[in-house]
Amino acid sequence: MKMKSVGPLLALVSCVWLAGCSTATVVTLQNGTQYVTKDLPKTKNKDGFYEFEDISGKKVKVRADEVATVKEED
Repeated sequence: MKMKSVGPLLALVSCVWLAGCSTATVVTLQNGTQYVTKDLPKTKNKDGFYEFEDISGKKVKVRADEVATVKEED
């Protein structure tokens, strides 16, 4: 009986753990400015902008032509 209740609990813990895993990303602009984000930023939207939140929680919106690179942090 205990084994049946452990399975769902293990699945829940695994999901929460995976949700907590994020890949820090560095967005570098043409002028050299770098932003570090918790996750991969949203790709270019209809109006030609990248939107993301930096690690301090500030929401950033930059024109796609100003972005030089978007790379995972080493």
